[in-house]
Amino acid sequence: MEGLEQGLLMQPWAWLQLAENSLLAKASISKQGYALLISDLQQVWHEQADTLVVSQRAKELNKRLTAPPSAFLRHLEEVLVPFFKDPAHPSQATFSCDRVAEALILRVRSELSGLPFNWHFHCTPASSSLVSQHLIRPLMGMSLALQCHGKELATLLRKKDLEIQAYQESGAVLSRSRLKTEPFEENSFLEQFMVEKLPEACTVGDGRPFAMNLQSVYVAVTRQQIQAGQKRRGSGETQTSCSTSPQRTDSQLLNQPEQPASSTPALSEPEQEPTGASGPTQRPQLAKSKRKKPRGLFS
Repeated sequence: MEGLEQGLLMQPWAWLQLAENSLLAKASISKQGYALLISDLQQVWHEQADTLVVSQRAKELNKRLTAPPSAFLRHLEEVLVPFFKDPAHPSQATFSCDRVAEALILRVRSELSGLPFNWHFHCTPASSSLVSQHLIRPLMGMSLALQCHGKELATLLRKKDLEIQAYQESGAVLSRSRLKTEPFEENSFLEQFMVEKLPEACTVGDGRPFAMNLQSVYVAVTRQQIQAGQKRRGSGETQTSCSTSPQRTDSQLLNQPEQPASSTPALSEPEQEPTGASGPTQRPQLAKSKRKKPRGLFS
């Protein structure tokens, strides 16, 4: 089940609104079973089930349906994926949740082969190590990554100011006065940010801003977390196994623009990025190439 646990860590969080309950949830489903993590920002619940548990529960809840566990798992993925992508979009399945003592039960009602299909995810309080793995450590990593990102942008702004100054000293004049900006001063910017923007930025609410705006960073950090764990375990492999390719993937995840709620990645394990076909041979460039505009976390 290690692959299932790793798949769950790689999944982004989705924001769900079930009646009066606002929840953050993530799930991983494979042929071996499923793993589900749910939080209301007060508690965290978890369930991991293999094919034996899936088969037994299917018999209890759906006596008229006879199918192998793989069929039930496939159907669960088919109903969960669109719901996690866009909870507001009409779905053929209905979802509800109940709290029983310390447990949380997520109920699913749909149809399978023309017959009613019911499923109950029985989630119990998650262990402290699981909360650390999926929330505390990734959030700390995201904070450090965003801090590094801010410092890189500040350095870039200072370079841009020097470039503008050089243009001005050579006689360049701004054609549109409305575009004029003051030289960047980091300490003043940070002081103004703390007063004007920090209160709004720290409004966690029900978790929706985190799920909507920061999941590409979250997935990049958890990917790095997995790679670091694999490197520590070693298993006798050389360091070349962790080549520049995974690092490039992390950079692309950090730099890609955030997607709206309707495009949350699927619950199954992420697919490999396609390798583009090599294009025609390029002729030598005689003119200076345009400087590419840097892209950041929020571009």
